[in-house]
Amino acid sequence: MFAPWSEGARMSEFTSLESLMVTTKDGTTFVVRLLPRSEPDAPLVLLLPAMAMKAKFYAPLAKALHGAGMAVATCDLRAQGESKPALREGPDFGYRELIEIDMPAIVQALRDRFPGAPLYVFGHSLGGQIALLYAGAHRDQVAGVATIGTGTVFWRAFGPRRWVEALWKIQWIGIVSRVKGWWPGGVLIPGAMAGGVMKDWSRHSLTSWYRPKGSTRNYNELLRRLDLPVLLISLDADTLGPKSNVDFLATRIPAAKRVSWHITESSGVAHRDHFAWIKDSGVIGPATAAWFTEGKSPA
Repeated sequence: MFAPWSEGARMSEFTSLESLMVTTKDGTTFVVRLLPRSEPDAPLVLLLPAMAMKAKFYAPLAKALHGAGMAVATCDLRAQGESKPALREGPDFGYRELIEIDMPAIVQALRDRFPGAPLYVFGHSLGGQIALLYAGAHRDQVAGVATIGTGTVFWRAFGPRRWVEALWKIQWIGIVSRVKGWWPGGVLIPGAMAGGVMKDWSRHSLTSWYRPKGSTRNYNELLRRLDLPVLLISLDADTLGPKSNVDFLATRIPAAKRVSWHITESSGVAHRDHFAWIKDSGVIGPATAAWFTEGKSPA
């Protein structure tokens, strides 16, 4: 069904996939692209992007997971890619809206479309944070979580040699976001982001705790009680989400059935930085699918 995708063909083939239109209670709309399987109870994985990354970027990973026996759903984050309204055309938002408004609507749509399928969530960077925080609050809705390049951005987790860099760059992003009302991109983040997201992010970097503005939930306690299977993937050439930060995040989910996979050259993955790993989806996808469906550790 899916021939090898070239860069030029990826967008047209991606947009030709089956899709669900999801509208949240505050009027935000999402296009959830699907790669279903013929078996109605085949395990389903939802892919969540990193900051400023579009869902179509993860097409190779979606194809690899699908080839390994999973149904796959992809979706942009709010104000990114195909979601509407676009950034700066709608109201500002932060982590609370991503976790407490968007995720419940998207998950419900997937439950309606795949009523017999166990749901897994696989997030990259910010997408992994959202996956874990949502799973902490909705343990009955999720069968397991995998993350890649997802670590705390707590400044001390970067290690002494990078403390100053982490402090000034991340807090500079927070300051600009407060002054301008949004983040225009550059300095760590490849594209524009909502001001509220970046303010929540920079606050987390100072304290190491998740306290989304406007939320009444204690996400730090919810993470501490999270007892689902969790696969934390780190990459040895990733400077944005290094192993030290992923390991620090692991300490915040002590009850999870946790497996850590640190990808090095010996893992058979040639591209190991924060974004280029997608080129090795043919290795990472099947290994993650085997962990999801069989509990087989890729480490």
